[in-house]
Amino acid sequence: MKFNRRLTKIKAISFDLDDTLYSNRPVMQAIEKKMIAYFAGLAILKSSMFAQHKVLDSLFWNHFRHQATLKQPDLAQDVVQVRLVTYGLGFLSLGLTEHVAKQQAQAALDYFIQLRSDFLVPEQSTKLLANLSQKYPLVAISNGNVDTKALGISQYFQFVYHAGWQDDGSLLKQKPASDMFNLACQQLAIKPSQLLHVGDCGRADIQGALLAGCQAAWLSCYDVGKPITVLPHIEVTTVNQLEQFLLS
Repeated sequence: MKFNRRLTKIKAISFDLDDTLYSNRPVMQAIEKKMIAYFAGLAILKSSMFAQHKVLDSLFWNHFRHQATLKQPDLAQDVVQVRLVTYGLGFLSLGLTEHVAKQQAQAALDYFIQLRSDFLVPEQSTKLLANLSQKYPLVAISNGNVDTKALGISQYFQFVYHAGWQDDGSLLKQKPASDMFNLACQQLAIKPSQLLHVGDCGRADIQGALLAGCQAAWLSCYDVGKPITVLPHIEVTTVNQLEQFLLS
């Protein structure tokens, strides 16, 4: 554990999800293989001359994601909607009608979302959340779309924030934008300086938290997030270190 800045009183803690509380890379690698198999098995594509001999992997879809975000830059803030539009554009390119492309895009998205939260959170992370929730209000602040209920950890969070369009039509921008940090502090009725944000990414989590006026803890146990360019308040390499510090 390394201390870089003076910590002030902590009244609540926010957590990033992917690659902070669990390793997300193997999850996404497994999903990529299953999605390729899913697309390969679609009967509606087997009769398409455009789809023949194509592997519908991330390289194929990235082209259409780029198209989607060029037309609608705000789509980049919502990982669910950008995937839906991406699938739709890709299916259109394979010769499906607009109506069928939309249907197939939604079905593919539904399957992806099902896979997205089909894994186990490490016991040490679940234990961390259970113990910390006895002392602090906890919230989750994520750029992704993992379902905390499906993972069995939603009960530890008072609020769960996902970037993207909300039910009321508003847009919460992805970290490092301050939108989700500001909303968390507002709904928790605390000052930003009283929130400690824990995350793995030097840009989204650490830079984002500090720009919002929050305190920041860099938890780098999976070593996939962007490196830190501004110093967090504390650096920890295991959830056990974080738990010992916050509960001491």
